[in-house]
Amino acid sequence: MKNKKLNKFQQGFTLIELLVVMAILGMLAALVLPQLMGQVDGSRVNATQTQLKAFETALETHRLDTGKYPKALKGLAENTTGKSRWRGPYLKSIPLDPWDNAYQYRVKGSSYELSSFGADGSQGGTEDNADIKL
Repeated sequence: MKNKKLNKFQQGFTLIELLVVMAILGMLAALVLPQLMGQVDGSRVNATQTQLKAFETALETHRLDTGKYPKALKGLAENTTGKSRWRGPYLKSIPLDPWDNAYQYRVKGSSYELSSFGADGSQGGTEDNADIKL
């Protein structure tokens, strides 16, 4: 049998070399993915705070125009009061929070409470599941 010399285009990786590279990539993914997931959750919290501030501006403008806060957030997008002083819409539509849950809104006399229940969609919680308020 003749020993054939392989030119550099015919050479390949050994199975062990491929396994080592795959192991390194797996370890890197295990370290990086949790960091990226934390960034996504932080972005959602920031987006929620931004939306709450937009609601706050719209609610205050509604109050200045009509003399009181709307009974429901729907009153920011359409005239639910029937008053001619309503100069809306103050928002084009009422968005859901970044977790696709409705914002919590309650009028209390001359003030209001507005919040998101966070990632779990229920009251209370800690970390990403914590309620987000202004």
